[in-house]
Amino acid sequence: MTERVQVLRGGKAREYVITQENDDGSLLLAPEPVPSARETVPAVDGRAAAVTVPGLAGILQVRDLTVAYGPKTAVDGVSFEIRRGEIFGLLGPNGAGKTSTLSAIEGLVKPQSGTILLDGIDSRRNPNQARARMGVQLQATSFQSELKIGEIVRLYAGLYGVELSSQQIADGLRAIGLEAEAHKPFKQLSGGQQQRLSLYIAVVHNPALLLLDEPTAGLDPQSRRQLWGRIENIRQAGGSILLTTHSMEEAQAVCDRVAIIDNGTLLTTETPHDLIEKHKNDPRVREVVRREVTLEDVFIGLTGSEIRD
Repeated sequence: MTERVQVLRGGKAREYVITQENDDGSLLLAPEPVPSARETVPAVDGRAAAVTVPGLAGILQVRDLTVAYGPKTAVDGVSFEIRRGEIFGLLGPNGAGKTSTLSAIEGLVKPQSGTILLDGIDSRRNPNQARARMGVQLQATSFQSELKIGEIVRLYAGLYGVELSSQQIADGLRAIGLEAEAHKPFKQLSGGQQQRLSLYIAVVHNPALLLLDEPTAGLDPQSRRQLWGRIENIRQAGGSILLTTHSMEEAQAVCDRVAIIDNGTLLTTETPHDLIEKHKNDPRVREVVRREVTLEDVFIGLTGSEIRD
């Protein structure tokens, strides 16, 4: 099958045929995009929907992933796929296997077995090429505290091989509401401002997949809602996002589909709406529900109410 790649140009995502792949991971594409043959995956809440492209695999495919630390198996044969243009939530209690799964996708831990394909690239065989197509925002991102914001943007864009002019940096900071802070050191930013900067840097190279690990942890409601809007804008511009969060409100509001993992095993993968409909009459869920059934009720019903360390 002819390999293709999704490219964001002018705010629109288009598929191009890959004609040559170089040793450094760079690609030579056909001059014209492939005619669109997209099928929309309906969204039940009126948001922009994810899309599937016939003959084109999902942006991330995880198959039979197993991660172990000595005798302890943290991830046990997990498989899932993230569609192009989708916000996908990976949910689970503490110690369920979320972080180990995410670390394996990022290339930070070596799986015992399984396959991870990012935009068609085997991340275990070609880790550098896979990392070049991924952007990561961690729960707590710490940049050099004394560097000015504009300097940080220029530095990390350069690490991704992206050269930005002073005007482009100013425009980018204006878009995230940080233009006035361009000459401030990082340590003077508020928590919400730091998260906005971190998200901007994570996508400065237009990654095929953005990984967000608890992106709104510790933010006030206004900052959290603003960040949700920016995540949705990235998706509408053609991006694909893998999100981990302990906030079921966030997952229900933002994600197209969610997967729940517990004890290293994937329990279910559904849209938040379908997951609620499927389990709303489950006795385990009815036992914890207070009013209308929410995603949090279903999550606690499936994974238990015990506190995990």
